[in-house]
Amino acid sequence: MFIPLHDHNPLRHVLRPYVTWGLILANVLAFVVLQGAGLGEAVEAGAFSFGLIPSVLFDIRDLSPELIVVPEQATLVTYSFLHADIWHLGGNMLFLWVFGDNVEDALGHVKFLLFYLLSAAAGGLAYALLSPNSDMPLIGASGAVSGIVAAYVMLHPRVRVWVLVLGRIPLPIPALWALGAWIGLQFFNLVTDGDSQVAWSAHVGGIVAGAVLVMVLRRRGVPLFDKGL
Repeated sequence: MFIPLHDHNPLRHVLRPYVTWGLILANVLAFVVLQGAGLGEAVEAGAFSFGLIPSVLFDIRDLSPELIVVPEQATLVTYSFLHADIWHLGGNMLFLWVFGDNVEDALGHVKFLLFYLLSAAAGGLAYALLSPNSDMPLIGASGAVSGIVAAYVMLHPRVRVWVLVLGRIPLPIPALWALGAWIGLQFFNLVTDGDSQVAWSAHVGGIVAGAVLVMVLRRRGVPLFDKGL
C-alpha cells in the first residue's frame, strides 16, 4: 500500500526516544540470536519456542518438551519479538522507527514500554481467540506496531507524513489519510481475507488496544487529534 519514510513532527517532552530505539534493537537481536538471522532451522525452532500458538495457550494441545522455553502465557509478548524473515522484520521496524518516537514522546518512556507490550498482548490474544484451535505459531511485531499506528493517528492526524506510494512515488500525506487508510484496510482484510497467512486479527487487536491505551496513558495535558496545533 505505502512505505512510511519520515514525518515532520518534532519531539516536545523527551530528548531522545530511548525506548523506541531499544525495542528496535531488541527485535533485531532476537532475529539474529534466537532465529539465526533467518537462516536454517532456527527460524522454525524459535517460532515454536517463543511464538504464540493458540492451541497451546488454551491447553488444547501440548508443546514438545524440548521446545518449551518460556511459560505459554509469556508467549503473548515474546511472539512479538520474532519475525519470519528480514523483510518482515524490516517492515515492522520501519513503522516503529517513523511513528514510535512521537507516541513515546506523548506517553513518556515507561508508559510507552507498557503501551507497546500491552498492544502486542492484545494483538496476540485477538488472534488466539479467533483461531483457538490453530497449531500455527504467531510471530511478528505487527500487533504492537498497529497499536502505535492507531495512537499516532489519535494524537497527530494533521501531521504530514512522507510515504512512498506504490513503492516509487514519495508524497507528503496527512497522517489521517495515510494511516487511516491503512487501519481501514486491516479491518477490511480481517473480514474478507480469511485464507491469508497474515494474522489480520492481531493487527486489529493491536489497533483497538492502541486507540484505547493512548487515551489512558498519555501525559497530562497532551491533547488528542492535534488540538491546539
